[in-house]
Amino acid sequence: MAAFHACLRRGRVPLSRRRHRAYNLWSMSVIEIRNLQKSYRVYQKQEGLWAAFAGLFNRQYREVHAVRGIDLDVEQGEFVAFLGPNGAGKTTTLKLLSGVINPTAGEARVMGHVPWLRENAYRRRFALVMGQKNQLWWDLPAAESFRLHQQIYGIDPVSFKRTHDELVDLLDVRRLLNQPVRELSLGERMKMELTAALLHSPEVLFLDEPTIGLDVIAQHNIQKFLKHYQEARQITILLTSHYMKDVAALCKRVGDHQPRADHVRRLAFGDHRSIQQPQGAIAAVCGRADAERPYAIRPGA
Repeated sequence: MAAFHACLRRGRVPLSRRRHRAYNLWSMSVIEIRNLQKSYRVYQKQEGLWAAFAGLFNRQYREVHAVRGIDLDVEQGEFVAFLGPNGAGKTTTLKLLSGVINPTAGEARVMGHVPWLRENAYRRRFALVMGQKNQLWWDLPAAESFRLHQQIYGIDPVSFKRTHDELVDLLDVRRLLNQPVRELSLGERMKMELTAALLHSPEVLFLDEPTIGLDVIAQHNIQKFLKHYQEARQITILLTSHYMKDVAALCKRVGDHQPRADHVRRLAFGDHRSIQQPQGAIAAVCGRADAERPYAIRPGA
């Protein structure tokens, strides 16, 4: 209790004592992450028939640290991005915050909810879009998948029609609604994925490399839509990417997870242009032993 009151005097409240769902009453942070970690045990299979047989009785495992102690606060209405190379743990972080997987250690709250408890009240308030995964039915027109989403999220017909019409017009996909998803181009499918994810008007949107594999024009259209939608709705967006064009188009300041003597990371922010220079943040971080850790990018004021 003494520690709790000490936190109050410093203007901070421990995550475990913050009021459920009423995050705005205690803190402006919509996403709060403290020392979040995720590790996997990966079986090391040896070559050859005899080695495979021996592996049935004496298995060897390797510990893979996908996420190493991330600390991050994201306030309401911010557009924050994780930037890092493949295998940096960006997608794993989004899976943790979406409740898809459980962490090895640490804690996190999104809008006052613990993601891996998978409460229905939480799942109705966020959306996850993954550039390499499909949530739409492959053989059906997107319009049919949108109707399915309406039933899953219990969206009333009036709100559904209003949001649906707004999104399909903003993304210019009305002419494609009755075309099977498998016949759409990659850029057109991503527009449909975004439409489906936003039909229930989520307060938090997780985007995992939404422009991966898209041509320059399609990337620009997606970036333009995301920027307009976020500014108009003031929703909180957490984006993962390793495309500098995404960062330059959507973010203005860069934050690098920097280790300290006690192994607790802080975020140091600067202009996003610094990471495009040879001696900038990316060059400095990738040259260290902890280069697999992601970088956090957030927009300027």
